[in-house]
Amino acid sequence: MTNEKKTKKTKTKTCFDNEKYLKLQSESLNKKIKKFHNKLYLEFGGKLFDDLHAARVLPGFDPNIKIKLLQKMKDKAEIIFCISANDIEKNKIRADLGLSYGDEVLRLVDNMRDLGLYISSFVVTLYKGQPTAQKFAKHLEQRGEKVYFHSYTKGYPNDLDTIVSDEGYGANPFIETTRPLVVVTAPGPSSGKLATCLSQLYHEYKNGVKAGYAKFETFPVWDLPLKHPINIAYEAATADLQDINQIDPFHFNAYGKLCVNYNRDVEAFPILQNILTKITGKEIYKSPTEMGVNIISQAIVDEKAAQTAAKKEILRRCYKAECDYKRGRISFETLQRNKDLVHEAKVTKKILPVIDIARETSKTSNYPAIALKLPNGEVVTGKTKNVVSASAAVVLNALRTLAGMDDDFDVISDDILLPIIDYRVNVLKSQTSVLTVDDVLVALSISANKNEKAAKAIAQISKLAGCDAHCTYILYKAEEQTLKKLGINVTCEPVFLNSKLFDN
Repeated sequence: MTNEKKTKKTKTKTCFDNEKYLKLQSESLNKKIKKFHNKLYLEFGGKLFDDLHAARVLPGFDPNIKIKLLQKMKDKAEIIFCISANDIEKNKIRADLGLSYGDEVLRLVDNMRDLGLYISSFVVTLYKGQPTAQKFAKHLEQRGEKVYFHSYTKGYPNDLDTIVSDEGYGANPFIETTRPLVVVTAPGPSSGKLATCLSQLYHEYKNGVKAGYAKFETFPVWDLPLKHPINIAYEAATADLQDINQIDPFHFNAYGKLCVNYNRDVEAFPILQNILTKITGKEIYKSPTEMGVNIISQAIVDEKAAQTAAKKEILRRCYKAECDYKRGRISFETLQRNKDLVHEAKVTKKILPVIDIARETSKTSNYPAIALKLPNGEVVTGKTKNVVSASAAVVLNALRTLAGMDDDFDVISDDILLPIIDYRVNVLKSQTSVLTVDDVLVALSISANKNEKAAKAIAQISKLAGCDAHCTYILYKAEEQTLKKLGINVTCEPVFLNSKLFDN
């Protein structure tokens, strides 16, 4: 089951200071709140929990730092959740979690409330009578939640007089809020966050409250160079959206300073600027970059390590695109965009040594294989044979190695493994008896109850987070998800393991 190789031992460098980030970011937000007379609507983009992209390009970055930021400001903040009626109607799914946008909203709200955050209301945006949206809202209302419906904005984007009137933003009901910072967030992009903020701003000014608007986006990083690997990694992550980073011309014209933004924000800014000026009666922003509050670059403490990590992510995104294209999930244009970004960033596969090691292991053994690089630089491998999958083998080998054990003993006894195989084949009628990562980890956990060596191995599991791995075939979805949950950064060759059409 085990096949190990060693490379030069190195330690993963931490390049991000979370405490510094929390301090500076909260100061930035408080400054913005004060500027707008103690009432700020903050359009909050990106992932609130598990921002694994940021954690990969900035080693040491806490994937849940944005939630911790909101916790730090929880006495000042309340949260409004937006969800598009169109996304509910289409049952739009978040690919990374396999959850519908509706279910993702419910999950996020439960998690945030458990952390003491105040969720004041929900807004169903782009509403035009969709039955599924009505059903979703009713479900929330029956649980005692406040739900508002916002329709398409009449006159948008060209008829400014209609947009900023009782027929436009004024046609939407005003959402009652009580705290200085109103965070407007959503389960994904195009959920109507901006329109909700502007509608609220219209009502606030009509009521004599001079509230403000700002935007929180982690990437692209506005004060890093345009072609910095971190900013190129953002383009790779959003290749399917056709986001392109560019110098903010409005900021340069106004202040003579080069800042990075992305095409959609730059293109939409003239319209947004006119709307904000019409609502407030003055020009409050001269550029889209000026609307932002993010200070992430100031918490980067190792620039070289950050560049290396970002280049790895660019290559990972390309491998993912190749596999997704093979599965028929993305267009050729998206795949080509990812390949172009790899060339633009001058990234080669040598930056992820596990790629060549996995390929060589598979070639010499004639079995599908995975290579995984441990935190100390040592590389372990696993191969798919008759009993366990390659990913299960490599995880088990990694845990054994981290625990300082040799591989000449059975860390999981047959009296635990064999019943699992029997259950899989004879009860579940599975077409394969090969054990998955989940199967092996469950078996190892059970063994740990009486087996000291198994207990020592399972205790190492947290050390797998942040490890790089490469597989010589496209992983099944379940195994890929498990490796992600363990925090392993896995890439795959765009090759199917077999000829079966049902990928489960």
